[in-house]
Amino acid sequence: MDIVNLIISLLSGVAGGNVAGAAMKEKDLGALGNTIAGLVGGGAGGYLLQALDILHKSGVTNAVGNAVGTASTGMDIGTILANIGTSGVGGAILAVVAGLIKNAMNK
Repeated sequence: MDIVNLIISLLSGVAGGNVAGAAMKEKDLGALGNTIAGLVGGGAGGYLLQALDILHKSGVTNAVGNAVGTASTGMDIGTILANIGTSGVGGAILAVVAGLIKNAMNK
């Protein structure tokens, strides 16, 4: 994972964690908690996307028609959007799970 993909994953995860916290007030961890959970979840989501090589196996292609994994730069729009989506969802999921655990421990 190169540094650009890592930064995209972390920022997308933070956004996903904060959006999930804002959408589900009963599972909100606060601004800092949502940010940290999103950061970890986004990093994990981006890592899993690259480790499993999901885009290359699914046949996603870029605008030129090359398979995403065969591009020389590896920075096409399909890869970036998939990274944003996966990391955002990973951050949101981890924030919600952490909120559920927090609520269960407070009871």
